[in-house]
Amino acid sequence: MSSVFPTVTGADCAVRPCNFTMDAADYWADAAQRWALFVDVLAERGSRYREHAAKAAPHVLKFECSLVMDGRKLPRPVNYALVRIAPPAGVKLSETRRPFVVIDPRAGHGPGIGGFKAESEIGVALRAGHPCYFIGFLPEPVPGQSIEDVALAEAAFLEHVIALHPHAEGKPAVVGNCQAGWAVMLLAAMRPELFGPIIIAGSPLAYWAGVHGKNPMRYTGGLLGGTWLTALMGDLGNGKFDGAWLVANFENLNPANTFWTKLYNVYAKVDKEAPRFLEFEEWWGGHVLLNAAEMQYIADELFVGNKLARGELTSRDGLRLDLRNIRSPIVVFCSKADNITPPQQALDWILDLYDSTEDIQAQGQTIVYAVHESIGHLGIFVSGSVAKKEHDEFASNIDLIDVLPPGLYEAVLTPKDERYSNTDLIGGNYLLRFEARTLDDIRAFGMNSDEDDRKFATVARVSEINLGLYRTLLQPWVQMWASEGTAEWMRKLHPVRLQFEMFSRTNPFMRGLQPFLAQAEQHRNPVVQTNAFWQVQEWYAELIEASLNAYRDVRDHSYEMIFHAVYGSPILQALVGLKASDQEHRRKPSEDAMRLAWVARRIRELREGMAKGGAREAVIRALLYIRRPEGVADERGFNFLRRMRQEAGEGMSLADFKQLVRDQFFMLLLDERGAVNALPAMLDREPELAARLGGDLRKLIDAVGVDSGAARQRMGEIERMFKSVIGRHSGRKSGREEREAEAVRAMTHAARGAKQA
Repeated sequence: MSSVFPTVTGADCAVRPCNFTMDAADYWADAAQRWALFVDVLAERGSRYREHAAKAAPHVLKFECSLVMDGRKLPRPVNYALVRIAPPAGVKLSETRRPFVVIDPRAGHGPGIGGFKAESEIGVALRAGHPCYFIGFLPEPVPGQSIEDVALAEAAFLEHVIALHPHAEGKPAVVGNCQAGWAVMLLAAMRPELFGPIIIAGSPLAYWAGVHGKNPMRYTGGLLGGTWLTALMGDLGNGKFDGAWLVANFENLNPANTFWTKLYNVYAKVDKEAPRFLEFEEWWGGHVLLNAAEMQYIADELFVGNKLARGELTSRDGLRLDLRNIRSPIVVFCSKADNITPPQQALDWILDLYDSTEDIQAQGQTIVYAVHESIGHLGIFVSGSVAKKEHDEFASNIDLIDVLPPGLYEAVLTPKDERYSNTDLIGGNYLLRFEARTLDDIRAFGMNSDEDDRKFATVARVSEINLGLYRTLLQPWVQMWASEGTAEWMRKLHPVRLQFEMFSRTNPFMRGLQPFLAQAEQHRNPVVQTNAFWQVQEWYAELIEASLNAYRDVRDHSYEMIFHAVYGSPILQALVGLKASDQEHRRKPSEDAMRLAWVARRIRELREGMAKGGAREAVIRALLYIRRPEGVADERGFNFLRRMRQEAGEGMSLADFKQLVRDQFFMLLLDERGAVNALPAMLDREPELAARLGGDLRKLIDAVGVDSGAARQRMGEIERMFKSVIGRHSGRKSGREEREAEAVRAMTHAARGAKQA
């Protein structure tokens, strides 16, 4: 392909005086060449599509990898596999750093987007020194595999990763992209002990949530009458659901980009845009299949049923899947420009589970969210700029995230510059700060009203009715006529696949293009941007895009109006069994008696241990007390503590440090004044260590700084405590010194006695 796209120099695009005849000749010569090159790009795309589909395990990872575990060999086989990523040349990994495990979505496309390029989730984790693993999948599902089987396989993979890294400080950090995000959360609710920090990027968890006038995809289930069509397509696929339908749904959201802008951009910039286009389309065209039962579970239980955040899902053995069981910090990364997973669907599960920030803290949960202003859904995973900023900072500061005290935080990234002190403690090009937030900050992004929830609850009831009718009246007939042959032809003739196949070089009509293509390559003469005809073409392209966007807006508005008119009908709501008195249709999960008993016992233990511990516990408690009014943590403080530990050559493990921080935080949460008043007694137990650590505390505060008056007042209070304790012990010798002095006195006394004798 390199010969098709010769380098275009500045001289080729020099500005010339406008001449209508010359402009016309130049434009049409360029247009003919451009069309030939553009069609050849499409032919190359089709050929790569066929080559990719023919691979035994197609993926788009740009890193070398080796198979670690094959999910098809597990007791309940699945089409998933665990591979280890080999670091690029010059990148050194540390076996003491926690491993990263990246999981890509099985939502129509094949695996690999998490390691699509050097600047990617996998790339930044490797550069940060973490061993890295990837969980991918094959195009064909194992017959009979279910969503729970996949979760159990991923649990087995994580167990194996943990066993491979016995010296790692912390459990694996797991990254779940899009669909893989809710799958990771399901597994973490089942097996919380397997996880370190969890990063879910562009992942929907609150499926009904949204705001009026935006992101109409959430209305799709209601407009189609529920999930009976999902069952129909699974039956027509002979027990398999074609992921190309999911891709088509995505493309339908933005018809201007699908039918015009994406292709026009390649045509208009054919001399330089082809490599990027072909690289992305290799993944975009790697369609995969799901078992019909897997897709039905996703549609029924999650997207229409919205049962995940409400704790209404159960495992095969009856375990209730409650996201509050997750013990690891959760990082939610979403974008305001994401039309697949808007911030409401990414974040409102927090409102479903918790009544307040204090509730989050009482559950011992740490939740961090970051909201991008402008990146689209796919850009969350594939954008190089996002990888170099957000994903790089998450990977570099994953240990800090792991030890954050429980609560709700927003990750705020600001460029590293002279405004900040101790810039040597900032790892990358940005300072990462975690600022405390409340549930009102989540509500500010927009949320459903009770009336909206009632409409979606009506959709769920209608879906159950229609699915039952389909299974009773139509499914036996559809299954009787369906076969693997008809299913295969349906997949081949799917419009999403045809666009790749039609322009493949296997198409005999493409062969006639070759002579003209050779001429275009030899005599390529791009038109200048000031050409009048080129400018008319650009204007016309913008007009087409604007027209398709206008059509989309009218269509989306119509969908929303129809949805609210139909499912807001009191008659329909009554017919499906919703009572007029029902007000809350997104009820929070019920509390578990055993969990409440555990919480009560834990509170009692913390209260009883308020004055226990020594100088180390006291210093951590004091630091939390000082910083608590500001509700901010940043990487400088954590890197300072890590540097002190490295210089000392010893210290507690990260897991012990995390537990220490949490214990001291909870004590402050339970009884702040009582916890602070206990500090002098704790410092008295280890006065020498208290003196040394007090100096370290002062250095740490100086490195990070305190901004609020309340924090400065608390700092003064703590300093007075330390000075008082140190002052009381300054005139005393240490225990070792006392013993040495006593030995000297005894020897002197004995010597004098001998002399007198």
